[in-house]
This record gives sequence, C-alpha cells and structure tokens, in this order.
Amino acid sequence: MNNTLTHNRQRDYDEAALYLRLGLGILFIIGGVSKLSQLLSSTKHDAIVANYMGSTGYINELFQQYLFTGFLGELLTPSLFLTSLSAFELISGIALVVGFLVRPLALIYAFLLWSFVFSLPVMTVPDTEIAVKTYTSPAMFVQIRDIALSGMMFVLFNLGPGRYSLDVLHRQHDYGISWDALGLLLRLSIGIMFLVSGSFGAFAKVPTFATWQPLLLLAGLIILFAPPILVRTAGAVTVAIMLWYMGYKLNFDKSLIANLNSFKREFAFLAAGVVLIRFGGGERFALNDLITRLKNSFKRPSEAKITATE
Repeated sequence: MNNTLTHNRQRDYDEAALYLRLGLGILFIIGGVSKLSQLLSSTKHDAIVANYMGSTGYINELFQQYLFTGFLGELLTPSLFLTSLSAFELISGIALVVGFLVRPLALIYAFLLWSFVFSLPVMTVPDTEIAVKTYTSPAMFVQIRDIALSGMMFVLFNLGPGRYSLDVLHRQHDYGISWDALGLLLRLSIGIMFLVSGSFGAFAKVPTFATWQPLLLLAGLIILFAPPILVRTAGAVTVAIMLWYMGYKLNFDKSLIANLNSFKREFAFLAAGVVLIRFGGGERFALNDLITRLKNSFKRPSEAKITATE
C-alpha cells in the first residue's frame, strides 16, 4: 500500500515537473529566438542594443559600468553580452523542454531572474526632474512576473526533470519531497504576482494581463489563502486569464515570433495554472492552516502538540 502511494505521488511530481518544464522552456526558446534574430540582423542590431541599454531598457547605469568598464569591459561589449545571454536563453530553453540538465538550469535561472529586478533603471523620487524617460514604478512591481518565474524555477529544481526527460536515466526519485511546501512556493509565486497586478496595475509598466484588476486581486487572494478546492478553481482562472491575454496581444501585422515574444512569460504561467488545477497548492498556510496555527499559538506547548496529532 505504501509503495503504491509513493509511486502515485512520484508520478504526480513528475507530471507537475513536466508542465512547468515545458512552460518555462517555451518561454526561453521564444525569448532567445526573438532577441537573436534581431541581434544577428544588420538592420536591427543597433536598435535592440540601444533599447536594452537605454533609460527605458533593462540595464541600469550601475550594471553597465560593472559589466562594460574595467576588467570585464576588456572582455565584454553590450552586443557580445546580449548575444551570449540570448544564445544561452535559447539553448537552455531547448534543454528544459527536452529535460536535459533541468536542475542546474532551474537553479541558475532562479537566481538570474532576480538580476533583471536589480538592474532595472528606475526613478521613483517625487517632484524630481529627470532628463530622460525611465521607469517610474518600483522595479519589483515592474518585474513581478520575473519574480514569479524565479519561484517557479525553485519549484522545478526541487521536483526534478519529470516525465519524458533525458535526465530520467541519470536521476533518483525524490520520495522526500513535500507538495505542501512546493505548492506553497508555487502559490506564493503566482498569488503575489496577481496581488501586485491587481493592486498596482494602474501605475506605469506594472503588468495587468489586460484583465479587470479586482479579478486579479481576488484570484491572488484565493491562490494564497483559500482551501485546496478553491485553489484549483483559481488555477482554472489563471489559465483563462493567460489564454485571454495571449489572444488580446495577437497582432496580425506582426511576425509569428514577434507575437509569441509579446506573451512569452504567459506560457509559463499557463503551465503553473495547469499544475494548480491538477495538484492544488498544498494546505500549508492556507486559511484553515493559518487559523489552526493561530489557535495553537495561544495554547500551552503540550496542548498544541495534542491538537496537532489529533
């Protein structure tokens, strides 16, 4: 009986890993192809480099000085840096899709995605005159999708490569994984993203997925705190929001890769929604669990222990 339960649990973990792997891998394949097609084009190269290095790009002055002056500056140019990063994005995306080196890549991206938050050029001081246009919302709000993706990468790192993976021949099953813990991390990643979008979507460059903000706020609260059955429902809402946004962003005047690039992150969030539908988000720190923990905090240790084991 225990062996059957363990096998079923591992099968669920492998399926969840497959969904996340595909969603995240597709995201990086699209991003890599889109950027490389411009960086390797004689007519588009200068524009994309200027776009990334400009005041409304993604690399602030501190990081530009760090990367392109001194010792590193002798090895790197903005063009080489962006081309190398885009090539890595494409290759790693393919590797994630086929399930090769999944854990190392997930760990690298879990931290690398935060660099996009730290490096964003922002100016949020009130009544301050600035000479150039830049981001005026906090970097963590503008890049909340990358923060959510980082959390998803940590979930994937713990789950491993999953089904239909090239890594499967070289890995051991992780029977000690707790979906309550990983489900909580996935809930936090998607739920907080929706809370920020629902609360601050009226401000510049904060993503709203072209969706009514109160709905995003409600979805975020349900994902974070509701019982598992409602979390599964919120997973379905997440899938619907992402599909709606993909359709909204379609522009038949653009190329296929340009269209895909406009909603590339949403493939990953679509996968996260499917995982929430299939497996829920665990019970840890959901409303019932929070109430129990609060009640226990007012009891003597012996009473709390008895309650927990009942």
